[in-house]
This record gives sequence, structure tokens and C-alpha cells, in this order.
Amino acid sequence: RQAQAVCIPAIHLHMTAATMQVSQKDFENAQEQLKLLKKDPGNETKLKLYALFKQATEGPCNSPKPGMLDFVKKAKWDAWNSLGNLSQDNARQKYTELVSSLVSAESAGQIKDASPEESRHDGYETIVVTTKNNITKIMFNRPDRKNAINHKMYREIIKALEEAGKDDSTLAVITGNGDYYSSGNDLNNFTNIQPGEMEKMAKDGAVLLKEFVGHFIDFPKPLIAVVNGPAIGICVTVLGLCDIVYASDRATFHSPFSQLGQSPEGCSSYLFPKIMGLAKANEMLLFNKKLTAAEACAQGLVTEVFPDRTFQKEVWARLEAYASLPKNSLAVSKQLLRSMEKEKLHEVNTKECEVLKERWLSDECVNAIVSFFQKKSKL
Repeated sequence: RQAQAVCIPAIHLHMTAATMQVSQKDFENAQEQLKLLKKDPGNETKLKLYALFKQATEGPCNSPKPGMLDFVKKAKWDAWNSLGNLSQDNARQKYTELVSSLVSAESAGQIKDASPEESRHDGYETIVVTTKNNITKIMFNRPDRKNAINHKMYREIIKALEEAGKDDSTLAVITGNGDYYSSGNDLNNFTNIQPGEMEKMAKDGAVLLKEFVGHFIDFPKPLIAVVNGPAIGICVTVLGLCDIVYASDRATFHSPFSQLGQSPEGCSSYLFPKIMGLAKANEMLLFNKKLTAAEACAQGLVTEVFPDRTFQKEVWARLEAYASLPKNSLAVSKQLLRSMEKEKLHEVNTKECEVLKERWLSDECVNAIVSFFQKKSKL
């Protein structure tokens, strides 16, 4: 995936001396917490942390620009320089918040084997599936790839939805491990394909996608998306098939289909105009507009947005309350709400997959994907 430029807006706060002392203490604690992280947060996040630390301790970038061939130093310099005149106080705050989100994500992603209340489902490599307090949680677990969905992950999510639909849980939750909710379809699915295999790839891909989306359409219980960070492509379009979507305020929603020579899926060609109106859906599905969490909420795609620092705590407290409601009543009511549309949604899913199969075989799509990888290799 293309690296996004670091863009951290300045927040102007009136800070008393006492508040500044607390902020400095929090900043020092964050540095210690960072050392305790067990998982590598990835190069993009490490660059943000580096830049914010330098800004917080030294102010705006004051070192000469490294040479073009000194890639590591240049990446660090660019990240620091991109913060412009962000104040040291705000840089400390942003650094502390970012470390807090990493710690929160890691602790949410850890499976407590000692807990008798939580059971981990075996047989998965790209996702983690657990059941606790009547909630089955399906967590995308490729944080090093920004939870990009490869073929194996598609099949494992299908299997997890089948099992969650039949188990004793009251509801199911989908979320991501790490910084991203999901960066969508792993474009490596399209690499290393010989010319003679293109037609088979497109046919098999369309069949897999149709089955994947079909499981969202047919899921019998309340299905809730907990969007912990940026969401791209297929994981955005199927949000219209979820019953509730809760998002962190650092989440974004992007469906760059035309940029990649492709077309909408996940029933978004039908549901997004119904949810947000035709004009707003066109901006997103035709012209690749990226929505902030607040914009997605205002347009009806997201149910509610929470501050990132309290996101996990607030959302899971609410979900546990929902999971204590009568299970059969929730399932019957959900199916009533969806029953009138189900046949139409399957029809839309079939049509979208047929169009996508044609797109994947087109020169325009192939050239767009090649161009994407060429740009990515230059970064």
C-alpha cells in the first residue's frame, strides 16, 4: 500500500503550568510504554513516532536535508519536516496519544490463555477468533500488512462467519489488530500471474468474492464492525451489510476503485446510495473520496464515533451490554429487518462480481495495478 503523508493538524489549547507538567510526565511515561511493546508497530508508525519525538524535544526540523540515496535518514527527515510548525506541547500530546493507541491495540489483540471466560477458536492463521461474554470476535490479524485481505484470509473469514452464525454467542464483532482496521484487498493477489492464468484468476476471484459477500448478507445474528483505524476497499463496502458500525476518530474510509481500474463490490453500488444519497455515494465510489470518521458518521455509514484513547473501553462495555439481551429475540428481529432486502442484495452481489471479473481481465485494470506497484516501489 502507498504510504500516506503524515498530516497532524495543530490543536490550539490553553495549558496551565500544572497541565504542562502532567503532559511532560505523560510524555516520559509514553517513552517507557513504547519500550514494552512486544510487536513491531511497522515502519510507517515508527517514522511518525520519531518525527513527533523530535518535534516535541527539539521543535521544528532544524537539520539539513539528507542526500536522496540515504533512504533511511531521508525518510526520517521527511517525516519530521512534514510536521511544520506544530508546537512542542502538541507534539508531546500527539506522541502520547499514538503510543497509547498502540498499547491499547496490542492489549486488545492479546489472547489471555489463562482466562476461562474467553475461548480461542483453532484453525486460523490470518485472523484471531475468540468467544467471550456471548460475543464472538473475528479480528483481522495481519498487522504487518495493515490487515490486507489475501485469498487465505478471505476463506478464513468465511469459515469464521459460518461458525459464529451457529455458535451460542449472541452477536459477532469484526475488528482489526494494530493500527489499521484493514487496507482491503491485498494487491499481491494480482502479482505473479502468468498471462495464460489471468482468466482463471478472474473467475476464481469472482467466485470467492461472491461467497465472501454472501456470508455477510446471510449472517443470522447482529453483526457489528468495530473500526479501530483506516479502512480501505472491500472492508469498507461490506460495512453497509453490518448492523452497527462503531469507529475510532482516527479511522478513515476509502474505496479507490476507479484509481485501480476496478468497480464497487460488497453491495455498495446498491446500499451506499441508499445510506448516504446518490451524490455522496458517487463521490466515494466513483471519485475515490476518502471520508473521515466524522464524515462517514454524518453520511450514515458509521453509527457512532469515539475518541481513540477511550474507543476500546467504551465500545466493548456497550457491546457486552448488548450481548446480555435475549439472543433469539435479537436474531429474529435482525432477520426481519433484512428479509425484504436479502434477495435483492444477492442479486446485486452477483452482478457486481460479474462486472469485477470483466474489470480484472481488462487492460485498463492491469495497467492501473502495474502503475500502482511502480509508484509504490519508488517510495
